Amino acid sequence: MQIEELIEEKNLKLTSARRELLEILANESKPISFEDIKGKINMDKATFYRNALKFEQEAIVNSFESNDKKKYYELQESPHAHFICKECNAIECLKDIEPIKVDGYKIEDMIFKGSCKNCLQK
Repeated sequence: MQIEELIEEKNLKLTSARRELLEILANESKPISFEDIKGKINMDKATFYRNALKFEQEAIVNSFESNDKKKYYELQESPHAHFICKECNAIECLKDIEPIKVDGYKIEDMIFKGSCKNCLQK
């Protein structure tokens, strides 16, 4: 879906900051934090977090906190798990793992923590 269509569907105003943030998220292959992209964007930290929160409220973006206490964001796609390395803090999307279903519960996040392939080889 195009960014304009996505924003229009949610009845949001398409600002330059919102467009820029959605374009960055659409082009990333893994979740990102503000710190990952602060040198690539034309908005301050407050604008980034305000728009990210609005996108979360509108179910456009998912977020989670990692071991490094940073909040990571990605476009909301099909539900999938994430792996966070406890040694190097690398984050990977695990799209091959089916979301777990537990009777009577709504599972929103599946986060696995451990050592990544690179850290295990060291």
